[in-house]
Amino acid sequence: MIRIEMNIELDYVVDPQGADFMFNIHAAHTAQQRVSEERLFISQPVDARVHTDAASGNRYLRLHALGGPLQLRYSATVDIHHHRADPATIGEVPVHRLPPETVGYIYPSRYCQSDRLLRLAYNEFGNLPQGYYRVLAIRDWVTRQVAFTSNTTNGNTSAVDTLIERVGVCRDFAHLMIALCRACNIPARFATGTDYGADPALGPPDYHAYVEAYLGGRWYIFDPSGTAIPMAFVRFGTGRDAADVAFATIFGNVQTQAPVIRTWAVEDAARGFELPHHCNEALSSDSGPLLQS
Repeated sequence: MIRIEMNIELDYVVDPQGADFMFNIHAAHTAQQRVSEERLFISQPVDARVHTDAASGNRYLRLHALGGPLQLRYSATVDIHHHRADPATIGEVPVHRLPPETVGYIYPSRYCQSDRLLRLAYNEFGNLPQGYYRVLAIRDWVTRQVAFTSNTTNGNTSAVDTLIERVGVCRDFAHLMIALCRACNIPARFATGTDYGADPALGPPDYHAYVEAYLGGRWYIFDPSGTAIPMAFVRFGTGRDAADVAFATIFGNVQTQAPVIRTWAVEDAARGFELPHHCNEALSSDSGPLLQS
């Protein structure tokens, strides 16, 4: 089991007229991820509400901020008991057997234009044996083809843009891998966490985007950017692409500062906690919906 402790600090200066915020910074509750303790501090005396989306399980914090400084502090202790499996035993799920909850993740979306990558996907991956290893081949192809380079893309960059430019950050790697998976009729979704284990040369700790692909009745974790340790991904949210799971969506005039994120793992063999590490097993932190008969 993995235990992750995290602290997140968000700082804003809000226009005198105020502004509305929607945050997705709370760790999700999943079949394999348990939030054993969490705290939230908001500097302003405002009414803040957290609700859980019934379809995705994402937890959203909504508030209306007054003019002036606004600070949010979120801390949590999260235990992840991954489902681990031999990749050779994990197959793809035919479209006719996909659970209804997964079908939306085989269609194109705003940043993942899979319909424009059908020929590329067929040429590169169409003749590979179906299953976990084909998704792994898609991940490795994206990792090889795109260079991780900070400050080279923006919030409008799509999978097709990344394919053309061949540079990007974790968000862009995830969008391209998702689009290629969907072009192969494999449900894939965008997931957010933190970049535990990333090389400090890439910058201070940050939010991280990765991929979950639906295989063999579960959502399995893939990190096409290759910059962090998947075993330490604390999931915040999942969606069709980044538009669904921004860590902060702001409605109004607000000055923002870069988030300050600290995460560390607890090592305690007596209590069954191990340090996150790279492994060759397939990892899942969500059991996923039941397959159709």
